[in-house]
Amino acid sequence: MSAYILKRLGLALLVALAVSMAAFLLLRLSGDPAIAIAGEGARQADIELIRKTYGFDRPLPVQYGSWLGQLLRGDFGESIYFKTAAGPLILDKLATTLLLGLSSLLFALLISVPLGVLAAVYKNSWIDRLCLGIAVIGQALPNFFFALLLIMLFSITLAVLPVSGSDSWLHFIMPTIALGYYAAPAFMRLIRAGMIEVLEADYIRTARAKGLPVRTVIFKHALRNAVVPVVALTAVQLGFLLGGSVVIETIFALDGLGYLAYQSITFKDYPVMQLIVLLLSVIYVVLTLASDIANAWLDPRIRVA
Repeated sequence: MSAYILKRLGLALLVALAVSMAAFLLLRLSGDPAIAIAGEGARQADIELIRKTYGFDRPLPVQYGSWLGQLLRGDFGESIYFKTAAGPLILDKLATTLLLGLSSLLFALLISVPLGVLAAVYKNSWIDRLCLGIAVIGQALPNFFFALLLIMLFSITLAVLPVSGSDSWLHFIMPTIALGYYAAPAFMRLIRAGMIEVLEADYIRTARAKGLPVRTVIFKHALRNAVVPVVALTAVQLGFLLGGSVVIETIFALDGLGYLAYQSITFKDYPVMQLIVLLLSVIYVVLTLASDIANAWLDPRIRVA
């Protein structure tokens, strides 16, 4: 097990290094940051001054090496727009995004697990088709459009939930539903497929032949084995929810990393933008590593392979 963990850890470090390169280079190649910071109509002398001040006149490999060295020393740079250290600024917003991501993941599991079990138990029935229809709608409906529908219903028509802000738990209800419903179909389909496969196994037929209650067969014997692949998907989906929170946080004006990323893009705040991209990517890599280790612990065949 230790050899497997070390191998996966080494691969994760290489991926994190590649992500840091991509986060740095893609923002640089999207345009001249000095022109973006100076704004339209700026004089060439001002652009050159900005380029020299922030080191944009140096070759890209030198800029990347300097930036990576600063990161390793704990120096995350300074926000151009907010005029403060980028590290504390991002950490201050991280809690809101983590809360939104975890609550959305919990909401997705709460609706996908029962629907997946029902669809598998009543395979090819109208219940199965209804559950699949709910999943298809969730996958096809853009989360920003669904968020606007929630605002129209609960904030404008019923006036029971606040539209924007992050001051109380009430502000997180609609963002959680909008983001979690989009992630639920993947869980539901995986659980349905796993349950159908497990319910046809020999040991399930043996349990039924012994006269065990249906609830015991489904939840104690079948579901325990069907949810093993969900572990890996849970980590991947949590990373997706954290990265995909930009649109939802912007719509509901939640004071998190997503909204900060939107502000940074709007005001061409390159140090904050590339640090947010790097942080979310590293979190995604760490979650994937954790899911690989959890799967290897749950299924020894993965370690042997």
